[in-house]
Amino acid sequence: MNAVEFERVSKSYAVYETPVGRLMELATFGAAHRHRDFHALTDVTFSVARGEVFCIIGENGSGKSTALQLIAGIFEPTSGKVTVNGRVSALLELGSGFNPEFTGRENVYMNGAILGLSKKELDQRYGSIEAFAEIGDFIDQPVRTYSSGMAVRLAFSVAIHVDPEILVVDEALAVGDAWFRQRCMRRINEMRDRGVTIIFVSHSASDVRAIGDRALWLDHGHARAIGESSTVVAQYLASFAPEESGAGVLSLRKSEPAAVSAVEPVLTIPNIDHRSGEGGATILGVAVLDEFGDPLHLMIPNSRILVRISLRANRDLARPDIGVRLRNHLGLDFASTSAAREGHEPGPLRAGETITADFDLEIPELYPGAFSFSPWVAEGPGSDAIVCDAIDNAITIQMAKGDGPVYGYVQVPCRIEVNPHLTCSSHTELRIV
Repeated sequence: MNAVEFERVSKSYAVYETPVGRLMELATFGAAHRHRDFHALTDVTFSVARGEVFCIIGENGSGKSTALQLIAGIFEPTSGKVTVNGRVSALLELGSGFNPEFTGRENVYMNGAILGLSKKELDQRYGSIEAFAEIGDFIDQPVRTYSSGMAVRLAFSVAIHVDPEILVVDEALAVGDAWFRQRCMRRINEMRDRGVTIIFVSHSASDVRAIGDRALWLDHGHARAIGESSTVVAQYLASFAPEESGAGVLSLRKSEPAAVSAVEPVLTIPNIDHRSGEGGATILGVAVLDEFGDPLHLMIPNSRILVRISLRANRDLARPDIGVRLRNHLGLDFASTSAAREGHEPGPLRAGETITADFDLEIPELYPGAFSFSPWVAEGPGSDAIVCDAIDNAITIQMAKGDGPVYGYVQVPCRIEVNPHLTCSSHTELRIV
């Protein structure tokens, strides 16, 4: 038996232009038609297996939150059938279900009671809920005094401590600080390992790749794709790419004057998952080469590689910068560098000029997995830079297995020195310098 099933589900809302129109329709028992229907979901069918992490992605207004509200039982579908098998704990929005006039403590007990827990059970779990939320003395203050981050801390802590069989999480975690988000993601992974069904909505492609077993892509209320999470995310991101970039081969307009670099420019882009930027420059090609200048097909631990990026300025650029991001197989940014960071700013570029930048990288011993290279070009200093062109996952290369296991993400170079045994009398003074 599946945890959740949607069978040809549609959900529409009545939208009124003015409050008067709503009143007129109510007063005439619907005879005076004063609304238009907004179709949030249209004929959507999918199922979520028990113990699965199922992610829903899509742009704002695509129907993601409506789907979660149907799963949580907040709304009934206009047509179709929604079947949910198991206790649902939902974190749908900031402070969802909280009474702003009640204290955090009172809201914990109220929400727990709504979900069917006794006061004795809540007494046993309250300490863990308070400790995970980490909002200090605010636990005894009205929720209306909380910041958005504090509200979501408490809401998430309650949601994970009521022993749900199905955990539903909307995009609320996006407002938390980085440290708390990491703790939440770890807890979600722990719950997944315990067999809890998790339905997760996020705009973060890396989060979906990292935790999702399968994903559903919603587009204006319609199901565009459903399947393995990395495949669906790639399709979703590719939908934003300009049509002309789909072929992966771009033509070069000869630079005028001669290019800054004497090497031959790269004119191919092996893959484009997503392309973004305001268009001030165009990445013409990217290649990853070995120390002999040949295309690299396998990364060897502790070896040197060369990442070559060619670009063309489409307008005058006063302070251009070129960079590359390295991502792991979960889609998480693993490392990044740029010409400006390394002290080699290319200098001003005129419209039509092309340059080629070589990044000579020393690859440490990483865990054996697939790593992708994502090039970008921007203009301006530091955080004020404007992205001109950026390509997600242009090249993906496998990391070879090293001599021993890698625990975590990277094997840190280490020199070990073992000192002889020292004996100290009771009068010996020890100093740490």
